[in-house]
Amino acid sequence: MNRDDIAKLATDFYSLLESFKQTPFYHLLFEIFLVLTVLWLVIFRKPRPIEKKLTEKEKQELIDEWQPEPLVPPVDSNHPALNVRVLDGIVGKTIEIDGKKSLNFATFNFLNFVGNSRIADKAIQAVQKYGVGSCGPRGFYGTIDIHLELEERLARYFNCEEGIIYSYGFSTIASIIPAYSKRNDILFVDEGIHYAIQKGVEASRSTVKWFRHNDINDLERLLAEQEVLDKKNPKKAKTLRRFLIIEGLYMNYGDLCPLPRMVELKYKYKYRIFMDESVSFGTIGQTGRGVTEYYDIDRQKIDLISSTLEYSVGSIGGFAVGSSFVVDHQRLSAQGYCFSASLPPLLAAAAIEALNIMEEQDTSLFETLMNKSKRLHKKLLDINGYLIVGEDISPLKHLRLTNSLNTVTRLEEIVEFAQTRGITITIARYLNDEHRLPEPSIRLILNVEMTDEELEFLCTVLQEARVKVTV
Repeated sequence: MNRDDIAKLATDFYSLLESFKQTPFYHLLFEIFLVLTVLWLVIFRKPRPIEKKLTEKEKQELIDEWQPEPLVPPVDSNHPALNVRVLDGIVGKTIEIDGKKSLNFATFNFLNFVGNSRIADKAIQAVQKYGVGSCGPRGFYGTIDIHLELEERLARYFNCEEGIIYSYGFSTIASIIPAYSKRNDILFVDEGIHYAIQKGVEASRSTVKWFRHNDINDLERLLAEQEVLDKKNPKKAKTLRRFLIIEGLYMNYGDLCPLPRMVELKYKYKYRIFMDESVSFGTIGQTGRGVTEYYDIDRQKIDLISSTLEYSVGSIGGFAVGSSFVVDHQRLSAQGYCFSASLPPLLAAAAIEALNIMEEQDTSLFETLMNKSKRLHKKLLDINGYLIVGEDISPLKHLRLTNSLNTVTRLEEIVEFAQTRGITITIARYLNDEHRLPEPSIRLILNVEMTDEELEFLCTVLQEARVKVTV
């Protein structure tokens, strides 16, 4: 090696030292870590030992010891789902169970449209014209002219720009919420919402902030906390969408949401309101148009209203109404709309005729229902030993026994006793994975055709049943 080579080597080494000086310290540490890791893997890591093969005898012993897990968890043979009452005939104001007729206070037939002759005739005519089913989703040859007519009628009924219908009531709100709210969006949700809404909230994978049922102060507390977080990170806040998820009339409690105050907070804290009116549609308001009509609130202030066709209307399916900009988004994003066979035409025809009757009745039908609800509420309050949960104008009420007496077993005894006296009522049932299980209760549902004498008889039977099960 001559003098020039030595000089060149010294120059290269000096350049290397200079580059080390210019390199960030964390980069040097990372490179040292990588070198040490490679050395450890090469020098110290031992190869995996070769696993010993099992003999045939050992294999058989393992097979004999193995116990498979059951395909389904064990279920109590007394579970309500395994011991259903079988009905015979139309499930109307009266029903027949095991050959015995009784007054029906158990199903959501508020306006007694199930079995209505006009509605039945229209359904028969639709079967003769269209057949029974559609056999295709709305986007794939499942859209029939009667679907468009029903959507137009619903939009007009609620004075909204556009409506959309679904083939199943449960999937309506469960599809709507995840169609708009995505991961990292924020949902402010009332703890009292029913199960279908809970599934929609869960499917959205959004950040969920639950507030106490109908507690407007708790809601405002959560909104104020979020406002503080938004101010700390304004860049992130610009990408967040915020939704308030509520019911008009709560299925699990029978009370109305404080909508006027929620609308006020909407413009203060900038969120969108999605309201499910499954119970309040056809039952609340002067003409049955729900909570917005009852509170005299402009529907344009509610971003989306959803409901079912399975309660007041007496058909099957669900719908949503709102602005065209909002509703149209569901036609490409709501799974229950895109991937389910469309609503059978006969059910669409039945729903249209139900709307015809509701519009013809104007205010009389709904005033009658609300007045009877008030009278029933007053009669129930006169019975000792029951706690009545729900608004007086609500046709859906929950009954609980007072204090420690309120157990599922005692309530079931009341239901059984009432059935022997010709009154069909039911316990409100909930699934184990509900976000918040309400206290056990008997759910009473009023049919508009019930007379004062029949309501008096119901209260008499409930009084007798309470005495029987609590003595």
